[in-house]
Amino acid sequence: MKMIKLIATDMDGTFLRDDMTYDEAKFDKLYQKLQSQQIQFVVASGNQYFQLKSFFKKYPDIIYISENGALIRQRDNTLSKHSFTKETVQTVLEKLQAISNLKLLVCGEKSAYTLTTTDPKHVKKMRNYYHHLDVIENFDQIDDDVLKFAITCPDEQTDEIVETLKTALKGLAEPTSSGHGDIDVIQLGMNKAAGLKELGKILDIDLSEMMAFGDGGNDLEMLREVGWGVAMENAQPKVTAVADQTTADNQNQGVLQKIEEFLAN
Repeated sequence: MKMIKLIATDMDGTFLRDDMTYDEAKFDKLYQKLQSQQIQFVVASGNQYFQLKSFFKKYPDIIYISENGALIRQRDNTLSKHSFTKETVQTVLEKLQAISNLKLLVCGEKSAYTLTTTDPKHVKKMRNYYHHLDVIENFDQIDDDVLKFAITCPDEQTDEIVETLKTALKGLAEPTSSGHGDIDVIQLGMNKAAGLKELGKILDIDLSEMMAFGDGGNDLEMLREVGWGVAMENAQPKVTAVADQTTADNQNQGVLQKIEEFLAN
């Protein structure tokens, strides 16, 4: 393995505790050490950029791979953006809306969007993950570049619906899930590993020179392709299977523990 020049982490179930906090004092010390060694810290998440940056207001140099790789941003600079064509958006929406028991968000660059018919309790919950979320009467009102679709379904139906979507959306988009009723419908070939590879070209850093942390199905490609993939103790078994190492769970700040060990060595 080459020298590590970039460390990327998923957020929910990985970097963040279950209450969406992290040890800020410990992170601050580690972040300063990473900067002194010119190691780039990257957040790689399925979540919205505006939500992700809210956790790191003191750190302007962090890079965010958001929306499962579709949008790569720094605080004042968009490095890369990939969006669906309008025709594909329309077709995917028709297919998604034909499936019952789905709560749907359309995720754009400027905001996420859901309908006035969506359960208000769900909208309130989603605002924790989408700080820009507009409630509209019809998806035709969207004037934005669509990056992905976010679905919430009954927990026990997650795997079944993922398989249904693989067939229904073949050639248009692909579903990926972190489990627990959350499914993202993303652009073909678009995932966190693809985002890291694209960012690597910009920064002149090879995937083999990266370390990454994750816990869910949408972290599989990233952990598999980087030089040092680390699964959380609370990760799904399929994620642990592709990782090079494991660390403590998110509640015990396994990401920070492993970074501390790495810097000490």
